Amino acid sequence: MRPMPEEIPALTGRLRTAAAVGVSVVVVVGMLLRFWTRSALWLDEALTVDVARLPLHAIPAALKHDGAPPLYYYLLHFWIRLFGQSNLAVRSLSGVIGVLTLPVAWLAGRRFGGRTVAWTMVVLLSSAPFAVFYATESRMYALVILLTGCGFLALEKAVTAPTPANLIAVGAVTAALLYSQYWALYLVALVGIWLVYTIARRGDGTGSSSGPRPWAALIAVGAGCVAFVPWLPTFLAQTQHTGTPWSAPPNFAAVINAVTGFTDNQGSISVSGTNQGRLLAIIYFAMWALALFGRGTSDRLVELDLHTRPRARAISFIVAGTLFAAITGGIITSSAYSSRYAAVIFLPLLLLIALGTTTLLSPRLRAAVVSIAVVAGLVGSAQNVITQRTQATEIAAVIDRQAAPGDIIAYCPDQLGPSVSRVVAGPERFDMVTFPRGTGPAIVDWYDYAKAVQAGNPTAFAQRLSEAAGKTHHIWLVWQPDYQAYGIRCEQLASGLLSSATGAGGGGRNWVINHPFEYYEPMNLTEYTPSGP
Repeated sequence: MRPMPEEIPALTGRLRTAAAVGVSVVVVVGMLLRFWTRSALWLDEALTVDVARLPLHAIPAALKHDGAPPLYYYLLHFWIRLFGQSNLAVRSLSGVIGVLTLPVAWLAGRRFGGRTVAWTMVVLLSSAPFAVFYATESRMYALVILLTGCGFLALEKAVTAPTPANLIAVGAVTAALLYSQYWALYLVALVGIWLVYTIARRGDGTGSSSGPRPWAALIAVGAGCVAFVPWLPTFLAQTQHTGTPWSAPPNFAAVINAVTGFTDNQGSISVSGTNQGRLLAIIYFAMWALALFGRGTSDRLVELDLHTRPRARAISFIVAGTLFAAITGGIITSSAYSSRYAAVIFLPLLLLIALGTTTLLSPRLRAAVVSIAVVAGLVGSAQNVITQRTQATEIAAVIDRQAAPGDIIAYCPDQLGPSVSRVVAGPERFDMVTFPRGTGPAIVDWYDYAKAVQAGNPTAFAQRLSEAAGKTHHIWLVWQPDYQAYGIRCEQLASGLLSSATGAGGGGRNWVINHPFEYYEPMNLTEYTPSGP
């Protein structure tokens, strides 16, 4: 007989004491890292804040042109009212959510595999670079991680004890997930498929009087989906008109990339990843495999059962199925992929990884593997403290020192506008405008974005800026090449402004050069003086 999670050999003596101290230190450090980063807000964060601070009735219309669901924006709206709009204030909402996820993860681990899995979950989550990064970002992904943990707990209780309270909890968490991130559609679909399969396998789905009854949980999941219906017209409009025009569609390699993306600092500019990230990825994949196929037989042996372990089947099916379904959907709809979208399967995957460590029946070996994973995670998470996500602060510092009131600050692409305009002192002193739409910098309108970019004429735009500046004001262009759909339009805009300045006896000066190896969001700043110095 293989040992059940409750029967896993426990740590004893000095090793137990060292583990208790280690867990305490990791949790404290992990909580601190969830509130500590020096970077300014980059595009996604600044844009999220700009939308969230709108009047409540204006948020749905703004999101129709943005492409995101509304729950996090409403939460951030009220958070801003209480705590303000500083970087620390707006990011602390995600930080608090990240801290609240830790006890939820412990409970999920306890129900899934016993106390060993519970404490392993806590230290893995506390140190995880993915969780730490999104706890320091004013976006919805920390909320998604929390909700998936709550969803696991609610669904497990609803299946085993389908009381009205438990079923309402399942419906509420389902709706909250759908209103937080659209990849939750795939997660909910896979959960529904598994419940239907379970019902079909058992005939009527009722089981014994004391056994699981998944039919009631399936109805509760369906009720949560019904709660999403009021938002459905906005979602369909977003699907048709917003999409993800800032990146290319994925391929099936993204299934692997999703897991490896969990192991490095998300703000890193490294294309190939870091050594500690690769090490953590190896541990993640190995422990997932052991959770699904492994059975510990002694301190030195683990048997592989290709029939899979029953405890890991459902979550493995949902995790892998969600990834494959989402990537397939992205390919079909030509939607971009980012590893952050996989936040919907991060906590379930971590449950499998924690379970996989329990196949290592040697307490010392298990402690060593978990310790290596935690150290690798903390090294990656600590980098988030000093990683600069955007070059906006450097750009704004020059504008504040050198630009005169009434000067024109132009952005190409408009995606640079939210992060820079947020940190410019007194942005109302300047005339700020973005290419291609000619609108203000705070909000990026993603509605039919690629068409708007294609319709933009950088030469004509440069001429309009030069005429508006006249002989009195300078033009400051914040720009960056190689953005998706732009081709060489930003370079053409810069050339057009230089031609106008030179023709008027003026010139151009590069104040800031982009540093793509230092910033996740690099950018240039060029000053044009059409009327001369």
